[in-house]
Amino acid sequence: MNTQAKTAILNAVDNLFDAEVDFLSELSSHPSTRGNEQSAQAFMAEELANRGLKVDRWQIDVDEIAHLPGFSPVLGNYEDAVNVVGTHRSATRKGRSLILNGHIDVVPEGPLDMWETPPYAPRLEDGWMYGRGTGDMKAGLAANLFALDALRSLGFAPAADVFFQSVVEEECTGNGALACLQRGYKADAALIPEPFAEDLVTAQLGVLWFQVHLRGLPTHVAYAGSGSNAIEAAIPLIAALHEMEHRWNLPQNRHEDYCNHNHALNLNVGKIQGGDWTSSVPAWCVFDVRMGLFPGQDLNEAKREIEDVLMTAAQTHPFLSKNAPEIVYHGFHAEGYALSEDKRTTAKTAIGTLEQAHHAVTGRDLNKVAITATTDARFFGLYADTPALVYGPTAEAIHGFNERVDLESVRRITQATALFIADWCGLEKI
Repeated sequence: MNTQAKTAILNAVDNLFDAEVDFLSELSSHPSTRGNEQSAQAFMAEELANRGLKVDRWQIDVDEIAHLPGFSPVLGNYEDAVNVVGTHRSATRKGRSLILNGHIDVVPEGPLDMWETPPYAPRLEDGWMYGRGTGDMKAGLAANLFALDALRSLGFAPAADVFFQSVVEEECTGNGALACLQRGYKADAALIPEPFAEDLVTAQLGVLWFQVHLRGLPTHVAYAGSGSNAIEAAIPLIAALHEMEHRWNLPQNRHEDYCNHNHALNLNVGKIQGGDWTSSVPAWCVFDVRMGLFPGQDLNEAKREIEDVLMTAAQTHPFLSKNAPEIVYHGFHAEGYALSEDKRTTAKTAIGTLEQAHHAVTGRDLNKVAITATTDARFFGLYADTPALVYGPTAEAIHGFNERVDLESVRRITQATALFIADWCGLEKI
């Protein structure tokens, strides 16, 4: 692509950027927590249809994906789990096809009085947009869409099929992206603009979610010594899990992309419930755990070790030794994925194309990082032989209070994405 064409694309993004900011604000005003994504997805479907894309909007059927590699077990039903895909079909198909993927679901906002302003009333201040989901990852969805808009404003469309995906469930299972694969959406590469500060993600961790259910022996607190406190029984079990976490992070156990990361794998007790009455020794306790895994770490072996650790710790407890904990897996059942291990020509070309686009926009080389979280990239890279490039804007306080995204970073990501599409897919006249 010559300099004149690159400049025209960059300027086209600039000309549409006010509209992109307005779009992001509107999209971020939808409180699309898990199970509540419908209004945001309806908005997205309408926007895609208005641009002439063929819209596929469907409810995920667990039975259709439960047998597939990468499926994560779920609790409850999926009555409200709706995916949206907008398809551009090229007239010439002379280029390489592309998936532009992003997730519409956001994590719960937490206590509202701990936000400076309401989380679903996006506000602009000093070049940032604040609000739940602005960074993670509705800004990425906006960048994907307006990169296509910029090309269209110049009278061009991608010269290959492009599938714009707005999926649910990324924050807890990834089953939304898996459902897209099951439905037949495949391409030569995938681009996922998760908010990792304009870096290319070369490796991501796997994640296991599980619950530990404990039983106790209830009695009046006046006779607490004759009962067994299920909540307090959780404490040594959690300590044992943290000892396991330490072992998994030892240098000899690390994946090579994390060899210099002293503590890449994090165990988090994210929720705990138990008991029924303040003056009764609690008869039950449930705590929810998230544990990271390195790429290549076998999920079944990890589960066996987790179970052994918990059962061994329970044997030291007088009540739990005869009433073993119950372990329930739900949510993330995710393997790690390393783009760095994909040595195929397609992957190298995709990375090189993104490097050129990034440099054209920023004047800097593309930085590459191994992250300590997971993304939907694993589905494409592990189960569809598709290199998945995770590359998105700078955001802060994602999953926290006063989440925000850097709008100039969003502009740069949109520009780089437009250049990437133009080079990867090629262009054809509309």
